[in-house]
Amino acid sequence: MQERHDAPLAPLTTFRLGGPATRLITAVTDAEVVEAVREADRTATPLLIIGGGSNLVISDKGFHGTALRIATTGFDLQGARLELAAGENWSDAVARTVDAGLAGVECLAGIPGSAGATPIQNVGAYGQDVSQTITEVVAYDRHTDETVTLTNAECAFTYRHSRFKQDPARYVVLRVRFELEDAGGLSAPIRYAETARTLGVEQGDRVPALQARETVLKLRAGKGMVLDPEDHDTWSAGSFFTNPILTAAEHEAFLARVTERLGPDVMPPAFPAGDGMVKTSAAWLIDKAGFTKGYGEGRARISGKHTLALTNRGSATTEDLLALAREVRDGVHAAFGVTLVNEPVTVGVAL
Repeated sequence: MQERHDAPLAPLTTFRLGGPATRLITAVTDAEVVEAVREADRTATPLLIIGGGSNLVISDKGFHGTALRIATTGFDLQGARLELAAGENWSDAVARTVDAGLAGVECLAGIPGSAGATPIQNVGAYGQDVSQTITEVVAYDRHTDETVTLTNAECAFTYRHSRFKQDPARYVVLRVRFELEDAGGLSAPIRYAETARTLGVEQGDRVPALQARETVLKLRAGKGMVLDPEDHDTWSAGSFFTNPILTAAEHEAFLARVTERLGPDVMPPAFPAGDGMVKTSAAWLIDKAGFTKGYGEGRARISGKHTLALTNRGSATTEDLLALAREVRDGVHAAFGVTLVNEPVTVGVAL
């Protein structure tokens, strides 16, 4: 276990933003993770868990406490059953499952971050999310001081949400278990319209898993969603806002605002979200509210490739980023009456 003091945190995040931590511990085994968490809890020291750093917005003042970087390794594939240590690189793990001829996470290729973060956010893209394949999550329960195994149902997955996100101070994910599918080298059924269109197939069709993965990587790269240190459009946390889920009444009010602003012939994206709820597109809202690709004059701007990504152009501060995020959020609300919610976790700051 490595320990540093007054350690910079910005290099550990994909935004490359944020001040230092009073203390930074890097744990390479589950036991070290648990030991570090127990020590912080025993001494009432504020604790920040860092995996791949792809979903963090850290204050310019840094973090006054212990930052714990989880760098555990472990990729155990038995048939179609996969167990990943929390510190495993997620995109690399996806590539290895595809190389093994297995389906289930191939459309989650290129998503930055660590495996341990995937159940927290219920990471998803291009018609897949991890709740479809996760069977169990092994975590340290800070309330009971024991390691527990939670089933898929106990994780309480919903859209970009989970039991872990609901109660972030309780669980520290150690391992994630998946049940993938051996479809003879084919992908899971292609569910996302853009992916199917790019592949030249119908939604519900299967294609070679490798082809699905490569297609998703190209789509993501075209939107600046594959990390590239030379491309400031990728100095982001991916999608900064989640897609709003509206009640039937909220959706009707939203449609009225759309008609008022854009005319009666414009219909925004709408997808059933269960229980009479409707999901619409944050990217559409942002664009139609006037925040187009590349928007901004300062050191933080909307990506030139995707309206959902807010980016650090190389010398931004966290406050620069938050000022842009607030401008976008407030502008969308003024235009359409919908309040966007940030997807990244904020540390020492609030939107």
